[in-house]
Amino acid sequence: MASTSLPSPTVLQPDEARRFLIGQHGLARPLHPPGARGARALLKALRCIQLDPLDVIGTNADLVALARVDGLTRGDVYRHLLPGHAFEHFAKERCLLPASAFPYYRDHAIQAPWWRQEERLKRIPESVLHAVLDEVTRKGPSSSRDLTDHGTVKPLDWSGWKSTARATAMALDVLWTRCQVVVCGRGPGGKLYDIPRRALPRMAEAAVKTPFQRWALLERVEAAGLLSRASGPHWSSLSDVRTAALPDALVAEGALEEVSVPGSPRRYLAPMGFREREFPEPDTRMRILGPLDPVLWDRGLVRVAFGFDYVWEVYKPAAQRQWGWYVCPLLHRGKLVGRLEARVREGELQVDNLWREKGAKLDDAALDEALARHAVACGAQLARRPRARVAS
Repeated sequence: MASTSLPSPTVLQPDEARRFLIGQHGLARPLHPPGARGARALLKALRCIQLDPLDVIGTNADLVALARVDGLTRGDVYRHLLPGHAFEHFAKERCLLPASAFPYYRDHAIQAPWWRQEERLKRIPESVLHAVLDEVTRKGPSSSRDLTDHGTVKPLDWSGWKSTARATAMALDVLWTRCQVVVCGRGPGGKLYDIPRRALPRMAEAAVKTPFQRWALLERVEAAGLLSRASGPHWSSLSDVRTAALPDALVAEGALEEVSVPGSPRRYLAPMGFREREFPEPDTRMRILGPLDPVLWDRGLVRVAFGFDYVWEVYKPAAQRQWGWYVCPLLHRGKLVGRLEARVREGELQVDNLWREKGAKLDDAALDEALARHAVACGAQLARRPRARVAS
């Protein structure tokens, strides 16, 4: 953690932190071209896009992209990035990462203790790993269902959530974690896997000069904007790095800056020269944010900088939820002004619940425009919503 020999932290007032986070995360106004080019530029700028399988009004990856890039529809973020431009691996949990990051993961993957790899290796014979890799190499893009069935294994158990019991699927998990195969798309049978030299031809054999942990920490700070030095899900796969000497070393050499925000007991890591970065003023567009949007990663910082208390309650029992199952914040003119719960039903984008944040103005015209845009992206004919209630 911070040492007395380090430079004094830069003090960033909450409104300054909010403006920086909005600009750093590309939420002030569209910065990228529409369509496929924009999706690829967005991933490069954000460094990673967190994945979640739930698809209510688009997956989290869809929502992150739709809030920033025009000309996209539900599912385009995968279609435009895979294969060739991105791969999946652990960053802030499981994420889409730009192809340029692959060599770092490839060189680090064998020794990294990601995703309970050792326990998987106890269940999967080396002969099965070789057989599955050989078959993917011969066949090309394949789902686990397309490959030879190698029987069953004892699934892993995470507090009641069980992994696959299919040996072939678990072998793919191991090979994927090792970067021997990568996710190259999605089909009717689920994720499609291929070998890197076909799926990521420009980066499969590329060399790197920077050690993985240094590179990954600098990338994570850029991705977070302000990365709390306290533990939390924003560190995820870099939790061991957080308590190592590296963060202080990067601050001491000037590669990172340490920041304090009045109202928060935490210290934050920020990119070098972050205060000199210029961002446009927020436009008039309202944006529907995904629950795992990078601007929401650190809920404590969101509370201090935005005055907005956000808890994603999707995994809470219904009786314990204050809001709802899949609730998305609404961003307008650089402020979080409300939240909504919606679904696509029978060709309509239907908003089941809508809340206005206490003390904030919820612009009806901007909201209706946001919902109309989102309905088109989801292939819905129209959007319906109730009147907003005031958040309690």
